Amino acid sequence: MSSQKKKSRMIAAINERGCLLVYPLENRKEPASLWTELYPRTKMRWEWDQEGDNRVAEMWVMREELSRSEEVIYAKWFRNRATFFSKEVFVHLLAWLGSSQGQVDLPRSSQEALDSFLLDSPQSTKIIKENLGWQGKMMESHYNRAMKPLWNYLFLVGYGEVQDSSFPSLNMAATQNLFEDLWLESQGITATAAEEFLRKKLGPDNLFFKYAQKLVKA
Repeated sequence: MSSQKKKSRMIAAINERGCLLVYPLENRKEPASLWTELYPRTKMRWEWDQEGDNRVAEMWVMREELSRSEEVIYAKWFRNRATFFSKEVFVHLLAWLGSSQGQVDLPRSSQEALDSFLLDSPQSTKIIKENLGWQGKMMESHYNRAMKPLWNYLFLVGYGEVQDSSFPSLNMAATQNLFEDLWLESQGITATAAEEFLRKKLGPDNLFFKYAQKLVKA
């Protein structure tokens, strides 16, 4: 199967399921992932040597391409894992979480980071740390604590990668800037309507739905 056909299948799977991890957690079927959608009978192995499954690395490359496609939306969301959303699920999550409606009380450091992204998006990990003066190992835990609420409540999305260090770095953008249309659309959806839609689309026992439910109650 060609790379383009695989990407088309990945986008179709994301739109059909609404929300998918990139890789499965410990090869479990739930929560659903792109790997289990494309290769349902194959256990995923993390070996990256010559004997490893090249489909693992190939999917990571396609993840980066999909994140820039703007056909689906990418974030470090479910338990801080690489997660893709369909646009309709993403819009309703924004509404249910209250992110686009000013209902999330962010910690000061998280708000500081978000303000920087609102002024300039996208930014890589290296650049945002430089802009905020959060470089170095001593500031790593501070950076991670500040970023976690921004990912959890979908204030940020991933948008490709840049080579600004020895390894590629995720480009991050304020959702309000990159997907302004979805941000504004979500403001017209009540939390009740959003929850009802997600319950029906994902299912009440769906682990993505339950994760969002915990965030709403936090």
